Amino acid sequence: MPFTPPSSFSTRPDLRGAFGMASSTHWLATAAAQSVLERGGNAFDAAVAGGFVLHVVEPHLNGPGGDLTGLFATAGRPGEPVVLMGQGPAPAGATAEHCRAEGLDLVPGAGALAAAVPGAVDAWFVLLRDHGTWELADVLALAAGYARDGHPVLGRVGATIAAVSGLFAEHWPSSARQWMPAGRPPAAGEMIRNEAYARVLERLVAAGAGARTREARIEAARRVWREGFVAEAAAAFVSAPHRHSSGTDHAGVLTVEDFASFEAGYEPAATLEFRGHTVAKTGPWGQGPVLLQALAILDGFDDDRLDPSTALGAHTVLEALKLALADREAWYGDDDVPLGHLLSPAYAAERRALITDTASHELRPGRVPGREPFLPPLRTEHGGGDTSALPAAGEPTVRPTGETRGDTCHIDVVDRWGGMVAVTPSGGWLQSSPTIPGLGFCLGTRLQMTWLEGGPSRLTPGKRPRTTLSPTLVLRDGHAVAALGSPGGDQQDQWQLPWLLRTLVGGWTPQQAVDAPTLHTTSVPGSFWPRTWEPGGAVVEDRLGEHVLADLARRGHRVVRAGDWSLGRLSVVTRDPATGVVGAAADPRGVQGYAAGR
Repeated sequence: MPFTPPSSFSTRPDLRGAFGMASSTHWLATAAAQSVLERGGNAFDAAVAGGFVLHVVEPHLNGPGGDLTGLFATAGRPGEPVVLMGQGPAPAGATAEHCRAEGLDLVPGAGALAAAVPGAVDAWFVLLRDHGTWELADVLALAAGYARDGHPVLGRVGATIAAVSGLFAEHWPSSARQWMPAGRPPAAGEMIRNEAYARVLERLVAAGAGARTREARIEAARRVWREGFVAEAAAAFVSAPHRHSSGTDHAGVLTVEDFASFEAGYEPAATLEFRGHTVAKTGPWGQGPVLLQALAILDGFDDDRLDPSTALGAHTVLEALKLALADREAWYGDDDVPLGHLLSPAYAAERRALITDTASHELRPGRVPGREPFLPPLRTEHGGGDTSALPAAGEPTVRPTGETRGDTCHIDVVDRWGGMVAVTPSGGWLQSSPTIPGLGFCLGTRLQMTWLEGGPSRLTPGKRPRTTLSPTLVLRDGHAVAALGSPGGDQQDQWQLPWLLRTLVGGWTPQQAVDAPTLHTTSVPGSFWPRTWEPGGAVVEDRLGEHVLADLARRGHRVVRAGDWSLGRLSVVTRDPATGVVGAAADPRGVQGYAAGR
C-alpha cells in the first residue's frame, strides 16, 4: 500500500538552486546567512553569522549563555558526519547533595543554580576557526548591528516577557531594565536593542586585534570569553541569591574556573542505516539516538505502518517513539551508554514486538544484559493525569516563575561546494535567570534535565546534562543530502521522524513533508522542570482528520487536539550530489521561519 499522497496545497515552494541555501527559525538569521554565502563565505561562515543573529532576534529561544549541538559534513570529506559539541557540563559545585541541602528535590527550571557551563559561543568560534574562511569581525558584524541599532521585536518575545514581567519587576531588576526599559513588555514590531551584548561582541573582536592570523584572532576571542571579562562578570553576578522557579532564592554555583575548563569540540556521530540512507545524530549524551531507535523499530514494518497520515501509521509511530523515549530515560547520559546494543537489529526486533493494536500507558524501557534500567520518578501534571489543559504546541510555554518548555531555534546551511551544516542553539533564554549587567544576557538552565535520584543522567559535576537539542544530518551513498532540525524540547526528534518517513519512504518533497500535519507523545517524563508525564498522551494536529483522531482515541491514546498548525518549526536544506542542485524548506508554523537561496 503506497503512502498517502501529499496535499496539493503547499504553504510555500520547495526552493531549488545551484548556489547555496539557508533555512532557519527566523527570517533575519536566514537572510544573514544567505548574505554571507552571497559574499563568498561558505556554509560554516554563514551558519555562524546566522547563529549569532539568532541570539539577538530570538532571545526567548536561545542566548549566548546557552548551548548548542550541530551536525555537519565538509566538502572535502562529505561522507563523514561530525558532531559539533557545544553542550557545557555541570559546574564543579553542582551536585545533588548541594541541591538537596538547598531544600530542592528537582533542579529548578529557572534560576542560575540550573546553569551548565555556557557552550554555544565557544562552539560557534571553534566551527568558524576550523571550517570557516571569514574573519571573526565580519561574521559578528550582523549580530552586533542588530544588537546595537535594534531590530523589530517578535510578538512572541513580548508575550514571553509579559508572562514573566512580575518576576522581573519584583525579583530580577536587571532583566526588567534590559527587557522592559519603558516599564512594560515591548509590542510586536517595536525596535529593541541590546547594547550591552553589542559591546561584548565588539570586545571579543578587539581581543584578537594584534594576532597575526585569522585562527589566532578567533582563539584570542575564545580566551577572553572563557577566562576574561565574560566569565568574571557572569560568575560574580550569579553568586548572589535570586529567585528560582521553586519559589525560593538560591545562588548559582558557576565559577570562572568552570568557564575556563570547558572547550567545545567535535565527536563522531551516532548513525543508523534506514531505507538506503545514513541518518546521523549526536551521541546518547543527547536525545538524538531516540530518532535512530525509533527508525530501527519502524524499519521492520511494512510501509503501510509507517505513514503518519493514517490511523495505523500514526499509532505505530507513537508507540515506537514511546519505546525509544523510555530507553532515553533508562540508559542515556554522559557516561557508558550501551548504544550498540540499543541500536542492534535484534534489540529493535524485541522492542517492535511490544507494539500492539492498543496504546501503551506504561513506561517500558528495554533490558540490557548485566545492567538494570533506571526508572525515574513519575509525576503527572495534574495529579490525576488530566491532559485536557496541557499546552500542545512547541512554542515556549512560560510560567510566571520563569519555567519554560520546548523553546529553542535552529539553522541549516548548504553551500555550492557541498558543505552542509545543521545547528540547534538553545538555552540562555531571557527568562532563564537574571540578566547579567554589562553582558546583556543570562545563563541557561540545562541542568534541569538531570535527576537528583540517580541513573545515567544524574546531576554530576563535570558531566554534560542529557540535552534535548537534536539536529539531524542525512547521507546517501556517502554524501550529505539533507540537514534539518526543529525547536520543541522533547518533541524535536518526534517532529523530525514524520518528516523522514514521508521523504525517505513516502517520496514527498521537503516542503510537502514540513507542511504535513504531525503529532507527538507525552507518555514519557519531560526533560524540563517539573519533569511530569501524561500516560498514553498523544498530541495531534487536527489536520490529521477526524477519522485518524477517532481511531487513535479508540486505540486508547489520550488525544489532545493541538489545532491545525501548531506542532513543529522545522528547517531543512538539501543537496543532490549527482547534480549539485541545492534546496531548502521552512515551516510556516510560528510565522517566522524562512528559507532563502538561489
